[in-house]
Amino acid sequence: MKSIHVVKVGSLRDPDEQKRGKVAVLDIPEQELGPEDVRIKVAYCAICGSDPHLVEGIFGLETPFGIGHELSGVIIELGEKATKKGLKIGDRVAGSFLRFCGTCYYCLNGQQQFCEHADESNNPGMSETIVWHESQVFKLPDNVSLKEGCLLEPTSIVTRLMDKISMQFGFRTAICGGGPIGLLATQCLSMMGASKITLIEPIAERRALALKYGADSVIDPAAQDVRETALELTNGLGYDVVIDCSGSVHAVYNLPYITAKGGKLIYAAMYPNTFEMPLNLYKFFFSNEITVTGMYVAPYAYPRALQMLPKMQLADFTSKIFDIDEAEEAFKAQISGKWPKILIRCNRIEGE
Repeated sequence: MKSIHVVKVGSLRDPDEQKRGKVAVLDIPEQELGPEDVRIKVAYCAICGSDPHLVEGIFGLETPFGIGHELSGVIIELGEKATKKGLKIGDRVAGSFLRFCGTCYYCLNGQQQFCEHADESNNPGMSETIVWHESQVFKLPDNVSLKEGCLLEPTSIVTRLMDKISMQFGFRTAICGGGPIGLLATQCLSMMGASKITLIEPIAERRALALKYGADSVIDPAAQDVRETALELTNGLGYDVVIDCSGSVHAVYNLPYITAKGGKLIYAAMYPNTFEMPLNLYKFFFSNEITVTGMYVAPYAYPRALQMLPKMQLADFTSKIFDIDEAEEAFKAQISGKWPKILIRCNRIEGE
């Protein structure tokens, strides 16, 4: 079957073609189906902001290796024991790219995101078919298309992000980074009654989308002083909640300075594994009492994310689609930043 793999590690933005990372479509065997597994004919797989980092070699994987985890499709085969969720052949589904073992310390402690065996079942999603355990698969509502369904995973991230905020009506909020997570979070914060929503983002198209989705103001970090502008917008108070969705090592330094006293700062992106950032403990923790936390995956949030999908504005996220054979073009479009999301069509599904 066709599957998009990283065949050369390196930055996709490197001007030197000899050093630039590369993805390609390979022909690989279909995965074996276990008794509790589900085989999915993949309709769409969206490119996650983390996928270019994988091409850069952030996890040190040997090439070639498969990528892709934000997917939707149709069930074409069920293991004989895949009966607990009532799934049927022909069901339109999406789900979690990780299977949690349920038996390690962290799973038993309600912290499945730290499961010691989760990565053992992470199969590449940018493929014509994929095999997932039944527990990873969720049937899509009738009013959610397969194009929209592949956004279940990022919607689950935003669902957990809202939990971590402990949102209160009237909070002043700032989001750094107008990628998919940042723009989905903008929509959610607007729904939850934030009194002020500011997006910090250098790409004009994404700033415009944020205003469309409910942001009150935007900051262009390439043309404006982020700290100065943020304090002006909040009358010198800063923001009760600041969320980094950018993963940019250049952007994150400003964020403690725009967080209000007693506020919360969430680093909710993937960063280079060697990146370290100094913080003045006296100023930010002793004097200002800010809370700083991070976030990985959202294992428990899928059922609620599934209910939220029909309420999200997703048309802009599903407008740019490439076929699986156009993998290189798709990733070029992704790193351009012009579109909030790039979808890869792995199969054409009748009626979609």
